Amino acid sequence: MDQLVYKMEGKVVVITGSSRGLGAALARVFVSKKAHAVISSRDGGELKKLADEIGATDFVADVRSEAEMNELADKIVSKYGAIDFWINNAGVWLPRALILDVDMKRARDLFDVNVFGTINGSRAALRQMKKQKWGVIVNIVSTSALEPRPYSAIYSASKHAAKGFTDSLREEIKENGISVVGIYPGGIKTNIFDEHQPPEFADFMEPDFVAEKIVEHLEKDVPESELVIKRPGQILK
Repeated sequence: MDQLVYKMEGKVVVITGSSRGLGAALARVFVSKKAHAVISSRDGGELKKLADEIGATDFVADVRSEAEMNELADKIVSKYGAIDFWINNAGVWLPRALILDVDMKRARDLFDVNVFGTINGSRAALRQMKKQKWGVIVNIVSTSALEPRPYSAIYSASKHAAKGFTDSLREEIKENGISVVGIYPGGIKTNIFDEHQPPEFADFMEPDFVAEKIVEHLEKDVPESELVIKRPGQILK
């Protein structure tokens, strides 16, 4: 990337899926750095509570709807005049299972959030960033996009798709003054696992730790296009 130094004070940062978990942790870090944090999710109650707690701006919107993502972008531009960072963080997970045992309706719903949610958010951000000739789209993917995960084929497939989209979008817009950063964290202790915790859940990373690593990366003079975040001792295959 050949952008100027990323300093967060005064920057307008949009975070989808941010009522809880990593999104909420990211919002707290950005607010602490005096950025204008805009948090968004489907859960208006939790979203409002967090916004009031940390001093963020909240908008209820569903990443599965491109119309709602476009409306979110329009509201942000109307309020702040620009969008500097758009973080596609919303994601869902399915408990591990053999592929023949997967509920395919839930699998399609997962793709709607993990893949099309990322696409919808990126398109909404890109429309504004092309006008201002600046911006950073950050896609929170997963290390599941970097290695095979048996009993998690649907989730892994969605993350491979998100990585493919992220890589291709970066090449598509690299001459427009807009950057695309892919973030690949390992397991994080978030509400995504409320339905069923994997056996290794106790070893997963804390959301605050991951959020700090992400923001630290974005503040570099020249952030790399990809960041893999692993817990100490974790080795990818």
